[in-house]
Amino acid sequence: MTKQKPSIPQGTRDFLPIETLKRNYIFDSIRNIFQKYAYLPIETPAIEKLSTLMGKYGEEGDRLLFKILNSGDFLKKTTNDDLINKNLSKLTNQLCEKGLRYDLTVPFARFVVQHRNDINFPFKRYQIQPVWRADRPQKGRYREFYQCDVDVVGSNSLLNELELIQIISDVFTVLNINTITKLNNRKILSGIAEIIGESDKIVDITIAIDKLDKIGLDKVYEELRRKNISDDSIKLIEPIINLSGTNEQKIDCLREFLQDSDIGLSGVDEIETMLDYSKLFELNTEIEFDITLARGLNYYTGAIFEVKSKDYAIGSICGGGRYDDLTSVFGLKDVSGVGISFGADRIYDVMSNLDLFPKKSNSSTKLMFVNFGIKEEKHCLPLLAKIRSSGINSEIYPDKAKIKKQMIYANKKGIEYVAMVGEDEINESKIKLKNMNTGKQSLLSIDELILALTF
Repeated sequence: MTKQKPSIPQGTRDFLPIETLKRNYIFDSIRNIFQKYAYLPIETPAIEKLSTLMGKYGEEGDRLLFKILNSGDFLKKTTNDDLINKNLSKLTNQLCEKGLRYDLTVPFARFVVQHRNDINFPFKRYQIQPVWRADRPQKGRYREFYQCDVDVVGSNSLLNELELIQIISDVFTVLNINTITKLNNRKILSGIAEIIGESDKIVDITIAIDKLDKIGLDKVYEELRRKNISDDSIKLIEPIINLSGTNEQKIDCLREFLQDSDIGLSGVDEIETMLDYSKLFELNTEIEFDITLARGLNYYTGAIFEVKSKDYAIGSICGGGRYDDLTSVFGLKDVSGVGISFGADRIYDVMSNLDLFPKKSNSSTKLMFVNFGIKEEKHCLPLLAKIRSSGINSEIYPDKAKIKKQMIYANKKGIEYVAMVGEDEINESKIKLKNMNTGKQSLLSIDELILALTF
């Protein structure tokens, strides 16, 4: 048999124990904030019917969906002509009935409709699970990554948007990440399209504007022209794309520009209300009204959020928005929702590069018993059980080995304390406790040791 070099698919990652502990610190921190605001957990399958996913993310999103070949003879529904002509759309429908979820929002909409008799509205949920996108891997962009979503459906109130801003502030305060939270409203973008006479091109305009940070203004204009947006329309939109000043100044400018668009003015009103209410709280994130924020997903209809780290360039680490009728495609109309998604993998990269993880998150073991032999094992095992029952993460080195080897193991694992119980300690009913950081040693009873490690 030919030896195979072990590897994983491009755009995915393995995580070592220390890395996993750090990621769990992120998940636990975010989960605690979600629960503080009374959101409830759910889970959905990694695999969804392709019909559930297709058409919800726009043409670009559909291309990035991971499709799963049907089981068994997946070619049985195809003909030679279909294969020769490479009709990809038709072949996809014939070969694939399922796909990996692209995000957590569309599956959540499906969940709400399917379980509408089992949940109470407004329904506040959080979900922490992986998603997959067939994107080109690059810095901060992976094909498999975790999202931490929080949504509320069944309420149109802007208090929900305000609560999401508070959650953003609380999460990144706990994680010690300095952030800027950008806000916009898809109604404003629709109003702009209406004013420049391109209402039917709102999706094309949105997708192009959303790429401004990545490709620059000139490339955005080129893309608009390729989508048959006239030069006159582009000239009208140019001062809006380049809008600057304070949040209040931007609002005043847009009110004038959108004075003949009811939907546009509605979006301005919503932004103004959110900014006004946000002043009631001491938020630890800078709030910026950014008219170029578009978020390319087709299902957003109102407020849009995007959060970036101010100290490390990696793209957005959180984003979301209002979706008024996503559930209608599954048969349940007039159920508005709003939510945000925290990108755990990008947050991890930010915290790693800025050294923001607390040192205590680096090890799951606080105390290790040195193994001196069978007699000492029998004495230490009941002590170990009592220490564990007191809530202290602890272990015993499984083999009798040289002390140096056991200490190297403890150091590499980041264990804070080592317990040494030899014949003298057994006779005195004591434990010699060594602080691995300071080198200080103490002779303690089991109760004294537990007390010392608990506080």
